[in-house]
Amino acid sequence: MPEPLGKMFLYTSVLMAGTCPLFYYLVQKGFARTSFYQMALEQLHSHPEALEALGTPLHVHYLQLPSKHNFVDITVAWLKIPVSGSKSEGHVYTRSTSVAPFQRWQLQEVVLELKDGQKIPLFMVSEKNGDIVKKE
Repeated sequence: MPEPLGKMFLYTSVLMAGTCPLFYYLVQKGFARTSFYQMALEQLHSHPEALEALGTPLHVHYLQLPSKHNFVDITVAWLKIPVSGSKSEGHVYTRSTSVAPFQRWQLQEVVLELKDGQKIPLFMVSEKNGDIVKKE
């Protein structure tokens, strides 16, 4: 009786050891496909000062899922996206909203914070009148 139980424990352990990293990878890929994630990276790639500060080539790393800075709800999304380049590294902080569930996402703010503490605003919507203010 102990032998089949031991084999079942071994097979279950192997299955779980392979499933957990696969699930983590699929969640990361799911985030990378979202429009609010893609729009934030577009702002980073189109900002010369940010690209100069980071250096090329630019690398986007996996999100730290348990971080308090990563939150997605039906109408709001906050992300802290790790990025690095040849000169420096940092995080892209982004805030997006949706007027109603399952509607189009709109960027509200995108800021690059380098590891030395320097903050480079990449995009923000003015709270007063809703105008878009793109920092160049």
